[in-house]
Amino acid sequence: MRYSWVAVIMLLILYSLSGCSTQDTSGGRKIFSFNRDWYFAKDLPGDNYAELNQDTSAFKEVILPHTPKIEPLVVNNQWMGTSWYRKTFIISSSQKNKEHYLYFEGAMQNADVYLNGKHIFSHTGGYLPFVVSLDKYLVFGKPNLVAVKLVNTDDTLVPPGKPLKDLDFCRYGGIYRDVKFITTSKLHITFAIASKTPGGGGVFVNQDTISSEVSKISIKTEIVNQNESQKTFSIQQVLKDDSGKIVAEVNSAQVRIRAGETLSLTQNMTINHPGLWSPQHPYLYRMETKVIEKNREVDNLTTKIGLRRLKLTPEGLYINGKKEFLSGTNRHQEYPYVGYALSDEAQWRDAVKIKDAGFNVVRLSHYPQSPVFMDACDSLGIVVMDAIPGWQFLGGKAFRKHVLTDERELIRRDRNRACVFFWELSLNETWMPPSLMDSILVVKNQEFPEKKPITCAWIDHPGFDLFIPARQHGHPPDYWYNYKDGKRPIFIAEYGDWEYYAQNAGFNQTQFKGLKPEDRSSRQPRDAGEIRLLQQALNFQEAANSDERGRGKGIIGQANWLMFDYNRGYTNDIETSGIADIFRIPKFSYYFYRSQRDPNESVTPPATGGPMVYIASYWQKNSTPIVRVFSNCQQVELFVNGHSVGKQNPDHDRVSTYLPHPPFTFKLRSVAPGTLKAVGYIDNKPVAEETISTPDKPNSLVLQVDTSGIPISNKHKDVLIVHASIVDKKGTVCHNSSLKVNFEVHNAKLVGENPFPAQAGIASVVMLTEPVEKPITISAEVPGMKKVTIQIKEGK
Repeated sequence: MRYSWVAVIMLLILYSLSGCSTQDTSGGRKIFSFNRDWYFAKDLPGDNYAELNQDTSAFKEVILPHTPKIEPLVVNNQWMGTSWYRKTFIISSSQKNKEHYLYFEGAMQNADVYLNGKHIFSHTGGYLPFVVSLDKYLVFGKPNLVAVKLVNTDDTLVPPGKPLKDLDFCRYGGIYRDVKFITTSKLHITFAIASKTPGGGGVFVNQDTISSEVSKISIKTEIVNQNESQKTFSIQQVLKDDSGKIVAEVNSAQVRIRAGETLSLTQNMTINHPGLWSPQHPYLYRMETKVIEKNREVDNLTTKIGLRRLKLTPEGLYINGKKEFLSGTNRHQEYPYVGYALSDEAQWRDAVKIKDAGFNVVRLSHYPQSPVFMDACDSLGIVVMDAIPGWQFLGGKAFRKHVLTDERELIRRDRNRACVFFWELSLNETWMPPSLMDSILVVKNQEFPEKKPITCAWIDHPGFDLFIPARQHGHPPDYWYNYKDGKRPIFIAEYGDWEYYAQNAGFNQTQFKGLKPEDRSSRQPRDAGEIRLLQQALNFQEAANSDERGRGKGIIGQANWLMFDYNRGYTNDIETSGIADIFRIPKFSYYFYRSQRDPNESVTPPATGGPMVYIASYWQKNSTPIVRVFSNCQQVELFVNGHSVGKQNPDHDRVSTYLPHPPFTFKLRSVAPGTLKAVGYIDNKPVAEETISTPDKPNSLVLQVDTSGIPISNKHKDVLIVHASIVDKKGTVCHNSSLKVNFEVHNAKLVGENPFPAQAGIASVVMLTEPVEKPITISAEVPGMKKVTIQIKEGK
């Protein structure tokens, strides 16, 4: 029998405290991280490892989030199978008057949960949360064993349903998101995802009337009484602004609730002169819902909300009365080597990168993603298109029933989020019979009885509000610009990849008909060379310009394919149409998009904005003398070795006509080794500049830990990417270098190929950290160069 006595002691202390009167008066709900002290094994003989007294010699200690296997960089045989997770814990006898739950944010894919050898819960589907009540078989003052059996194999009953060998992404296993241990009083707010009432469960905030002068909202709260006697209670709703100041408060009358009864209360609230949420100003409030019994707070739940008014018309999307064209990207949630098992901070870093790229919307392809990533989108001002799991597959009756379950769970998880504007309630690129689409709309109406969300589907169905085709689903040259068949606005859900890669292959991504030459494709590794990276940027520019043509004429926004390179089940290579590689290093295309943001647009830190210039060149021997500069300035001046070659206005050509900020193209006679400097001007004043130099011979290494402004966690496991750049004597990256870099680390752990060959002059490795008192020391070395070492400390 193995369990951590540290965990046991902490649980005893915490749960004893939570039972004392001083804790009860401040609220009965307690939420603890349950990520540490798990034991894991996979591919075991036999079928039951849920008993306390078993041989667990094959198990190893792990910390969640966790992946069953550290995969290679190119995943061509993703692990699939059965795994087990076990954890032992003790709860003080003083907690017998409480309810106890485990909340799993995500476990892939079909889960069976056991407590002390008894099966207590099953959940199918790996992308949505589930909550497990522990009280039936819980013992107090003695060890309890929770065991989770996970089966992650091909399953045509569970969306996405398509076998991995045919799937356009990988479906990594494990308990790959956080697990929380939650205690409540017997009288408490229900869990939204577990409620049996359509449209009920938890706290649901409906935004009835929203304006900057006065806003009116209604708050529906579902309460359950698990006591053996009737109770009388009231509900207090307290709304606090971003400084913690109370801006509105409502209290219900006293309510009687019978033993075992569940009921809902709706309260109305008025907010005067509220801050409104938008991509430029993502203002968030905290709604504190408190259950009061005999003048004591016995339960509470905090919900972050952002007040915003949306209006969708054929002319465009209006946010708080202002018309806004959305420009964004798609995201898969995988990381190199660790699959889906990202830390909370890594989720935030991805969101910061998306905002930094100039995007104001992200489509979650093709499944629900981490609630922490959603938190970041709420805070940074990134509009989200939320999606049920699905891609090019339609199963039978059981599968279709599961689609509706996924829809219900997704809505309940994310219905209060400010960032979620769009609900993609169709199976991506999958023919769906009208009966299934009608059933989806029925569930939507049940879950949003008083609120009309913006629903979207890739099929132009009359019951949905927004049509979201991919650009390649249309036909050149107009694609969706002159689409006359539909009666609803269009959002281009994908563009810039497939129409350049294999236009004639239709949806069959394994057929590979009509492929474009490699140098014409948007699928370009970051080390493909300058010319091919420029071609990728040009493809995205051309496609974006084409979509922008429809701005205000039926098209309300667009999302490119895609943000980060990723692995797929059906082919043995990395899909490289990302504007950043799988290690999150930008390609030229990233800076094209960054240049499309207005230089005066407000951006929430740690994301950055403002005027910018970027020279899309390595300025080396084999570079093109036609220099492209991405900038959101009015004019750009280019200098070669200190001499100005002219100040230019933006390009005006076939692929630039409709862009907010077209690139600047300088046609030089030849490549003159040395320096290029670009200066951007607004109102004839220099506001941004960049200088690049011709790289010389490799001389040394520069180490960097990519935090994107999000400090390394000092509270829990973190996942980071470390980069080692091979530079010359002047510090210029040697983009032609592929030297192997050897990494070392102390007080942390490295995963991935090591030594790792540089790609376009940069080698990368993934680092896993845990809270430690000593600084983390990272070293990198290349034969013939001086070893480089840096020290970093964890954040707060």
